[in-house]
Amino acid sequence: MTGRPASVLAPALRVGLGLMAALAALVVVVLGFRYAGEGEPGRVDARVRAAVDGVGPPWRHAALAMDSLGEPVGAATLVAAIVTGCLLLRRPRAAVFVVAGVGIAVGTTTLLKHLVGRTIHGGYLSYPSGHTAFATALALVVAMLATRRRGRDGPGLGGTAGTLLVLAAALVAGAAMGWAQVALDAHYPTDVLGGWCTALAVVPGTAWLVDRMADRPAEAGRRERR
Repeated sequence: MTGRPASVLAPALRVGLGLMAALAALVVVVLGFRYAGEGEPGRVDARVRAAVDGVGPPWRHAALAMDSLGEPVGAATLVAAIVTGCLLLRRPRAAVFVVAGVGIAVGTTTLLKHLVGRTIHGGYLSYPSGHTAFATALALVVAMLATRRRGRDGPGLGGTAGTLLVLAAALVAGAAMGWAQVALDAHYPTDVLGGWCTALAVVPGTAWLVDRMADRPAEAGRRERR
């Protein structure tokens, strides 16, 4: 390809992902206020945990394996592998987006945990789930980059198809990690929902920011040539 590098946020997806991010942010705020300072499960939490909590082998092993992907070593390995792939494909902007999208999503959950103050097991901050936010953010980043892949017939997915791909990836990854967190009794179900929505709210905005920062030098150069 020639010319300016492709943006990480497809223009056709901006409206759909923007609306999704706004709705997700609203959910995060509402749940945060609802469970601020609490240390017990709510009604919804109790019902979901009764169906999911305390799974035995082999499902517990699957939950532990999923959980390990959100731990520092597993998370760093996944991010490093995807960043390496972006660099090998000569897509440095995409590599920056991977790190920024995942990092800001996880960082936001850490900040929210201290602001909300919800606890589990007597003192561990739990809302929103950082593991769920990580898995969802990583899936969002990869799916958003996939919509920008150029093929023989055009610049890649966009509009409804691209938005559905991004949402499907976020749903599958968030549901898998969220199930593991509830099954292992590491989080309340509403913590998982909060983590999922945190990633949905943060990643599209991060993509827009990465594109703005990357395009700024080229825009400045064009103004100077005028």
